[in-house]
Amino acid sequence: MSHQDTGGNNFAAMTNAWTTMTQNFLQGATAANRAAVSAMFPVDSRTASNGDSVPASIPSIDHSELEWSFDRTVDDPADIDVGDTVTFEKRLSEEDVRAFARISGDTNRLHLDDEFASQTRFGERIAHGTLVSGLISAALARLPGLTIYLSQDLEFSAPVGIDDRVSARVEIVESLGNAQYRLETTVRNEDDDEQVIDGEAVVLIDDHPE
Repeated sequence: MSHQDTGGNNFAAMTNAWTTMTQNFLQGATAANRAAVSAMFPVDSRTASNGDSVPASIPSIDHSELEWSFDRTVDDPADIDVGDTVTFEKRLSEEDVRAFARISGDTNRLHLDDEFASQTRFGERIAHGTLVSGLISAALARLPGLTIYLSQDLEFSAPVGIDDRVSARVEIVESLGNAQYRLETTVRNEDDDEQVIDGEAVVLIDDHPE
């Protein structure tokens, strides 16, 4: 076998290895993306505070059944008013944190490496702040109508650990006209019984397309 043939075989082997690695990465990223989208927009019905079945505000893709819950005080977009609220609650699992790291590219070892995180001020791994605040988006998605984010201000006051149960609550505090509303947005760690995020959002609520 010539030196040139050996080089060609090595190149082919490297190409095959790279192709296999790329395919595995894309498959993992696709699965993570589906998990994250499902977390924000469920397709099935939930139970409102009055016990009635309420359809999710935004139709979406199928997903595995998860232990989520939500309550809202208004079911018709025409009835939305100051004082109306939505609360969305779920547990932030190990899978959620690792899926978010893959999707966002935020691979800070504080969120992924137990040994590293144990040496930080937190003493353990914590969930990404943006992942935790994402539950606000999940709550807004359950307002009746098609909710569109216009702005969001946030202040973080405490970390959330892996597998903590977290709830996001949004309350309409002002009607700005033209179907726009200002909302108070808060997130609580239900396991530690403390508020972890405080903020304010402005949204536009459109009618659903026919």
